[in-house]
Amino acid sequence: MQETEILIAGGGIAGLSAAVRLAADGHQIVVVDPAPAASDVPADTSAEDVEVKNGTTPAQDLRTTAFLKPGIDTLTYADVWDEMQASGAQLRVMRIVDAGGTERAPRETADFDGAETSHGYFGWNITNIAAKAALLGKIATLENVRLINGCKVTGYAPPTAAGPGPAIITLSDGQKFAASLVLAADGRNSTLRDLAGIRFNRWSYDQDALVFAVIHDTPHDNISTEIHRTGGPLTLVPMPDHNGKPCSSVVWMVPHARARQLAALDDDALARELHRETMDLFGKPEIVTPRAVWPMVAQLAHRLTAPRLALIAETAHVVPPIGAQGLNMSLHDIETLAKQVDLAKLEGKDIGSDELLHGWERRQLPKTVGRVGGIDLLNRAAMAEPKFLRDLRYTGLCAINHIGPLRRLAIKAGIGK
Repeated sequence: MQETEILIAGGGIAGLSAAVRLAADGHQIVVVDPAPAASDVPADTSAEDVEVKNGTTPAQDLRTTAFLKPGIDTLTYADVWDEMQASGAQLRVMRIVDAGGTERAPRETADFDGAETSHGYFGWNITNIAAKAALLGKIATLENVRLINGCKVTGYAPPTAAGPGPAIITLSDGQKFAASLVLAADGRNSTLRDLAGIRFNRWSYDQDALVFAVIHDTPHDNISTEIHRTGGPLTLVPMPDHNGKPCSSVVWMVPHARARQLAALDDDALARELHRETMDLFGKPEIVTPRAVWPMVAQLAHRLTAPRLALIAETAHVVPPIGAQGLNMSLHDIETLAKQVDLAKLEGKDIGSDELLHGWERRQLPKTVGRVGGIDLLNRAAMAEPKFLRDLRYTGLCAINHIGPLRRLAIKAGIGK
């Protein structure tokens, strides 16, 4: 039986972020990642081989994530942000365009400028592969983090009610760990959540997201643009220039039937459709990456804790990609829990006690429910087909754009607070 203070199930961006954040305060950590170590994948491995071995598609590696200021603060504390930031693009302005009128044209544009915040920007957009590489690079320098690749958690035995013992975690290769605290960051189909008997609600939308990157004629000026017409938002998020031309990541949320139609187009035809939908705001686009299609779902766990166990990230909540909330909600989970764990350690208390975990859950769960519900409402508003609903959305955007208190509230939400 091996021992560790904290065991983290899941080696994605959220799990690795939790590891470096908690390691910054001296905790001994084991991270269990089903994916093979990067060094175990031969240099000539094809994309198809990676998909089979790694459970991820090449298109996943081309996705980007917008890191908002509170999440950046967490990663800065962990001394990993500078490495991440070097490969990203700043998000200076969040622009929302309502184009839900009778004509395909903007009828209200709301610019929320980072200059209206205390730090001058909303966040940074970074490719997932660059973010994960920075996290793995940091972990390689940490003596108090052990990364176990190529196996997964298969057993969770909480302590008996009679005493304050550790949780016993069994891995698929037979290893066993006694841990004071276990973090489930093993995704929306979490094994640990199921082993702990925590139920969840999941609901689907008649909607898919097409994800790809484009270069375009008009500079993005570090403005993230979200266009609302019908079927869902179309978002173009700044990326660093590609071959000397402005580049943006595209997340285009549309009904299933429309997604199948768009996915069947060749790159030139898809670029023409995008040009039409963006109303020439970016000039003529050219697609420069493969595309991926993701079904849109939302998910919410009924509870966030079990004995010595905390659910974080997509194990706890899944939302559509609106307002860059997904991973930033996960980083908020990590930061709020880390502060409680760090304080307990300083005071010589049990870092995985029921008292600590239940206190964190009481504060965190209502915020999580509210954020998931709010994003669900925004997505349904963006999907609206009837004219009166589109007009209601337009009226709401006008109010937020022109009424000071509502505008300040929107900016606060936009930076993830």
